[in-house]
Amino acid sequence: MIRMVDLKTQYEKIREEIDRAVLEVIASTEYINGTAVKKFQAELEAYLQVKHVIPCANGTDALQIAMMALELKPGDEVIVPAFTYVATAEVVALLGLTPVMVDVCPDTFNIDTDQAKMAITSRTRAIVPVHLFGQSADMEPILQLAQAYDLYVIEDNAQAMGSDYRFSDGRCLKTGTLGHVGCTSFFPSKNLGCYGDGGAMTTNDAELAQRLRMIANHGQSQLYHHAVVGVNSRLDSIQAAILSVKLKRLEQYNAARRQAANYYDAAFSTMRQLKIPVRKAYTTHVFHQYTLVLREGNRDALRQHLAERGIPAMVYYPIPLYKQRAFAPYWKGKELPVTEQLCQSVISLPMHSELTPEQQDIIIEGVRSFFE
Repeated sequence: MIRMVDLKTQYEKIREEIDRAVLEVIASTEYINGTAVKKFQAELEAYLQVKHVIPCANGTDALQIAMMALELKPGDEVIVPAFTYVATAEVVALLGLTPVMVDVCPDTFNIDTDQAKMAITSRTRAIVPVHLFGQSADMEPILQLAQAYDLYVIEDNAQAMGSDYRFSDGRCLKTGTLGHVGCTSFFPSKNLGCYGDGGAMTTNDAELAQRLRMIANHGQSQLYHHAVVGVNSRLDSIQAAILSVKLKRLEQYNAARRQAANYYDAAFSTMRQLKIPVRKAYTTHVFHQYTLVLREGNRDALRQHLAERGIPAMVYYPIPLYKQRAFAPYWKGKELPVTEQLCQSVISLPMHSELTPEQQDIIIEGVRSFFE
């Protein structure tokens, strides 16, 4: 059976270690903010080479807490890409801020810095680059833009854990450690995923880290001392223990994804009807998704064609954010051409660390047969 994400096979390979880690937490009775959470936090800090990791309940909370900690106020504008998952803009609106949606680059699907610059006004306070599908946004010009206009940079790193970004001076840093604060999700299907919900924030700013911790824990500076209004957002100890087991294998998992992407590339690169994913020199791609763009043919018909053959495929994302009913108050009626085109033509094929060449051959033949 071919799955979009094969968590079952992955679990079977690490079952003994996962089960032991979970049972150790249960036996310890440290279910909330226990030793397992502190251990994973330190391990992720070491992996990312970042000073502070602040675990939380999920990636959406991470974005919300980050904006609260940066003290963004109702009416402040936050620039986000229009081609992304809803959470990126959802938390902006939830906090009474104004999401300003801009177009993305046609090759990487990541935020277009030139479009972001054009969207800046006197009310703009932050920009949220999303490292979509596993490849870093081009962060150097984004950081330069933010510095020039005194903006906060909040990285949405939910889909690119483990990706590297290389600056023009040769420096190489992990995504999530480049802006003022990085936000990630440990949703099960992510490259580093737990077996429930989970998330984290990352920063090198000690003062900001302290505010993030306080807000994530009811605004407490110490027990029953509430310095600010906060939320209740915690990574539970069982999920942290699972993540510790999987973090040790993240580089291996990402390498397997790249190998699978190479296999797809070799098959699809000669097909004029398809555009394969672009790999930019400034970043490593960890292929959270393997996403094709159809140059010819009907995307939805292709998806149905594959489904009839038992091959799953997904569309991320079929509707531009600004055309979602929830965001109607923020849309002034100007369509963004790249986002519009991508929403009509992208399709993502199965991609995970357990994908075999035999499975990929079936998927590839399914795609090819649609165009014959």
